[in-house]
Amino acid sequence: MFACFFASFLQVLSDPQKRAIYDQYGEEGLNDIPPAGYGNGSNGPNSRNAEDIFAEFFGSSPFGFGGGATGGSESGATAGNGMFDSNNMFRSEGTTTTGTAPKKPPPVESKLPCTLEELYSGSTRKMKISRTVVDSHGRQAQETEILTIDVKPGWKKGTKITFPDKGNEQPNQLPADLVFVIDEKPHDVYKRDGNELMINRRVTLAEALGGTTASIDTLDGRTLSVPVTDIISPGFELVVPREGMPIAKEPGNRGDLRIKFEVKFPTKLTTEQRAGLKRALGG
Repeated sequence: MFACFFASFLQVLSDPQKRAIYDQYGEEGLNDIPPAGYGNGSNGPNSRNAEDIFAEFFGSSPFGFGGGATGGSESGATAGNGMFDSNNMFRSEGTTTTGTAPKKPPPVESKLPCTLEELYSGSTRKMKISRTVVDSHGRQAQETEILTIDVKPGWKKGTKITFPDKGNEQPNQLPADLVFVIDEKPHDVYKRDGNELMINRRVTLAEALGGTTASIDTLDGRTLSVPVTDIISPGFELVVPREGMPIAKEPGNRGDLRIKFEVKFPTKLTTEQRAGLKRALGG
């Protein structure tokens, strides 16, 4: 039935007279003109084979008759059965048969605790991770992997190391990135302030007044001998240049070491000691 209707419609389009009447009066106007082939045989002077007309307009025949001007192309039809695929022919523009692109979830963050010695000299850490992966059949499975992290000298708390696509996988979803965030463990002796290191030292009153040498064990195993020639008053600090933390963005450069002194006053003095102090201090 569709073939008959479509053939009639194409016949109208191919006949200039009928086309003009249809454009001006519509389908009712066509009912007032003689039928196709009137007085001119069965096909009429302007009648053409419906399959040829369709092929001229669209490049192929939808009816699967085996003939036509284009040699019976199977584009838009099911090969061998003459079925017309209206879904393919009349699909709306702008539609798509593909789904939306898979989204990438937020990164998965995990803390990486490091000692101050590791952040001072650098270190290599091996991290064993277990994660969920999706195989080629869409099934989830567990996978174990060893990741290597090269901790650089001078890295600070909060520094992030990213391993792309090493997070858990979910069906129809991109794998997340795995991010390790440097965390600094407390140290028994040193405190860090940016690129500077700070250390406390207690000295006796005699050392505070008469001078002393501070012996400092560094984070990389060296021993510093720092002479103190100034009088040490409460809250006194001595700065040792370039003995602080390495500066990550300035290879070969370091911050300063700050030594804060605390004076240990005696709880008791003999009469002779008091007298000696007075003489020494001119009191």
